[in-house]
Amino acid sequence: MSEHDPGFDSPAGEQSPAEAVDHSLTDDVRALIDDGKTYLEAELQFQKSRAAFVADRSRSGAIYAVAAVLLVHLALVALAIGLIIALTPLLTAWGATAAVVGLLLVAGVILGLAAKKRFAGLSSAFGGNRK
Repeated sequence: MSEHDPGFDSPAGEQSPAEAVDHSLTDDVRALIDDGKTYLEAELQFQKSRAAFVADRSRSGAIYAVAAVLLVHLALVALAIGLIIALTPLLTAWGATAAVVGLLLVAGVILGLAAKKRFAGLSSAFGGNRK
């Protein structure tokens, strides 16, 4: 055998490079597209499970937050009633009620003005020039 023979020095059963490459560029592109689809499906499934996990945790967190706000509100109502009862011997029932309601209204106005100031600052940060 000569060096120009395609089967020269090749062991029995091995293919020459020309025979080994029997698939085309289009086959490679199809395989790449299939791999891309598989990756996309796996990524989509991962993101779905991640979103379900976040939704579950957010839902339970929101339930706890609402319960906490309700309990704090109940405690503040009890405090206001307790203040009225405690101040009744000093100011009479109507005087104690007026003092507690007046104090709560003043605190509410102060907190409302602070909130308005914060929202105005937020509005100006986004370019809104309204007042």
